[in-house]
Amino acid sequence: MSIERGQAVTVHPGKEAVVDFDPTLTFECVDDCTWCCQHGVMLYEPDFLQLADVASLAEATTQVRGQDFVRKEQKDREEHTDDDGEACFFLRDDGLCSLHAEHDWKPARCSVFPLEVTVEPGTRTARAGGDIHITVREAAHDHCEGLGVSERRVVEHLDAFLPAVLWDLDDPKTRREL
Repeated sequence: MSIERGQAVTVHPGKEAVVDFDPTLTFECVDDCTWCCQHGVMLYEPDFLQLADVASLAEATTQVRGQDFVRKEQKDREEHTDDDGEACFFLRDDGLCSLHAEHDWKPARCSVFPLEVTVEPGTRTARAGGDIHITVREAAHDHCEGLGVSERRVVEHLDAFLPAVLWDLDDPKTRREL
């Protein structure tokens, strides 16, 4: 089946998203690329509760404008940090995520990278029936080393990028930063 830009595709049973990017785009995480770990990770409620099972929330999280985020902290390896010298609390010195490597889990917003989720303008929420749109983060084209390096087409693996919980949220937009 051929998928075109602007087409709605089924990601999970009963859950569709509109593909607003080049459907031939490929992506695969590459070693030592930690660009995604340099952003603030907002935790949706299900993520926050699951994180409580594997980490100290007092150590690992912070609140900004009433929303829970994974804390960023200073890291020793410059290649793993943003200009401020910080990266995700769970980023290990070897460039791997301790949540993913040790618990085979990551928050929904981490799964989405390098994609961006929005709700169709003019609709209030995904839960209220607004279409979820998927694009590629603008900065990913300059910073994400995994774009275009494999044969793994993003549109064929949207279920891995987009956890089903996104459709149950009032506001699944992923542009909010710490």
